[in-house]
Amino acid sequence: MSADSHVLLFSYGTLQLESVQLESFGRLLDGDEDAMPGYRRQMVEITDPEVLRKSGQRFHPIVVSSDNPADEVSGKVFRVTDAELAAADRYEVSDYKRVAVRLKSGRQAWVYIQA
Repeated sequence: MSADSHVLLFSYGTLQLESVQLESFGRLLDGDEDAMPGYRRQMVEITDPEVLRKSGQRFHPIVVSSDNPADEVSGKVFRVTDAELAAADRYEVSDYKRVAVRLKSGRQAWVYIQA
């Protein structure tokens, strides 16, 4: 990668797919297992044709805040450039919004949750 600054991006869904990474970032991302405490997963129907083409999936996971402290969502945390984060923003549909969260590991990362 170039000398661009890097940020952490947590994915619990389709951003982990090779096809989505290659289409969105032009490379495969190397990630570490982690989890997002205080959230739970559900599914959302995707209708955006470009996102459907990239993911090949009509239903995508989405996370919502949970009142149960035992709830957590597992996934992977990736180190991405600012440009790659902007590409992830373009990939996600309006059902999602990007927020910063503290992961189970203690690291802070960007993640897409229910808008």
